[in-house]
Amino acid sequence: MARRCELTGKAVLTGNNVSHAKRRTKRRFLPNLCNVTLDSEVLKKRVRLTISAHALRSVEHRGGLDAYLLKAGDEELSLKARRLKRDIVKAQSTEAQATETQATT
Repeated sequence: MARRCELTGKAVLTGNNVSHAKRRTKRRFLPNLCNVTLDSEVLKKRVRLTISAHALRSVEHRGGLDAYLLKAGDEELSLKARRLKRDIVKAQSTEAQATETQATT
């Protein structure tokens, strides 16, 4: 499992531990990743994702997983998240077509 957020692309950073004597040793800064299950209202199913705590707050702020994915750019999303976004767009377009045909009849 890669230590990378599936929604924001936030990953491991490297840097130095600096002692009081200014001796530097390499270290890793790990992202605060959480395994969460989020509900997709359009697809009517639950999705398990590994995302950072910051991304989880962003998802809540934007109004859910569907709204977050529709607004997010494809370059920062993981392959799983891009597929999920594509499925959401398809489901929304078919839902819009169904309501449009009902309105005309």
